[in-house]
Amino acid sequence: MAPRGDGLFIGLMSGTSTDGVDGVLVDLDTAGRPGCLASVSLDMPPALRAELLALNQPGDNELARGSLAANALADLYAQAVRQLLEDSGATPSDIRAIGAHGQTVRHNPAQGYTIQINAPARLAEQTGIAVVSDFRSRDIAAGGQGAPLVPAFHAWLFGTSRSLAVVNLGGIANVSLLHPGQPTTGFDTGPANMLLDSWTQRHTGQSFDQDGAWAAGGISHPGLLRHLMESEPWLRQAPPKSTGRDLFNMAWLEQRLSSFGALAAQDVQATLQSLTAHTIAQAIRDWGDKIEEVVLCGGGALNGGLVGELESLLPCPVSLSNDHGVGVQQMEAVAFAWLARAHVLHAPGNLAAVTGARGERILGCLYPA
Repeated sequence: MAPRGDGLFIGLMSGTSTDGVDGVLVDLDTAGRPGCLASVSLDMPPALRAELLALNQPGDNELARGSLAANALADLYAQAVRQLLEDSGATPSDIRAIGAHGQTVRHNPAQGYTIQINAPARLAEQTGIAVVSDFRSRDIAAGGQGAPLVPAFHAWLFGTSRSLAVVNLGGIANVSLLHPGQPTTGFDTGPANMLLDSWTQRHTGQSFDQDGAWAAGGISHPGLLRHLMESEPWLRQAPPKSTGRDLFNMAWLEQRLSSFGALAAQDVQATLQSLTAHTIAQAIRDWGDKIEEVVLCGGGALNGGLVGELESLLPCPVSLSNDHGVGVQQMEAVAFAWLARAHVLHAPGNLAAVTGARGERILGCLYPA
């Protein structure tokens, strides 16, 4: 199998929603057009998901539990890689590297660290393919946030011939702002699916709100929405900034709900959907300059209720990344394949204007096959 650009790469992503692993095998053309040869999505086993979520909080025997969870996650990654090879007809020797982000369980750049549970040596051993991982640490060592990392990839993919905002709706929402003749910028905007999924799980037993149907049965509470937005200083913080479960978790929500009387669970869900939409729209209004189009990707882009609410708040057309050649579920996995490519080519993977680092750096650590 002869690649047409810099080689064949695999990207693996398990995001803050912790619902599964997305993988892609891509031919990364130097012209900025990835050819997706295969893709796979694997559900996160319930026991592993529960353990990864538990490891977001302090607990007993964390070091051993974290190592065992990393091994289990690497095994799931290896399963995804085997499926990609089978579906594409590629062999391990055809693949230049795997970019495996791991599962973020702590993110505190202000104190100089971020933790992604992963076992890249185990993944390299099981697949016979070189693995690049630990993408965030070098940027943090250089004084940056370590996140978001996808704006550099978005600039490569979409170019900067017109003003675009690319919004990733994962557990956390982040935005990349692309303008002709200007540096690409980007930052996290706040929760996307994280609180929505947790509230849905608690009250319905489902892992997520399919197409926003449950939220559609509720009414967004203006007072609660205002309180959620005004009570959190991080939302008013100027970029560069990043966040995660360390801040936006159920304890955060419960503290704010305690200021209100009894609210219907569906009304809270509708309000959380509004929180995601309003914080994204506010971020684009505050920091985007004459954005011509907003492109959505990530699992939240499949939530018709959330997409519709965003469309009502934004003054420009909204599209899905599917319309631009990369599926909404594959975008982040392709980004980490691209970051693996950057590493093996000894090219920077971060943007200082995005993360606040002292400069561009080669990101990640390589585990040879």
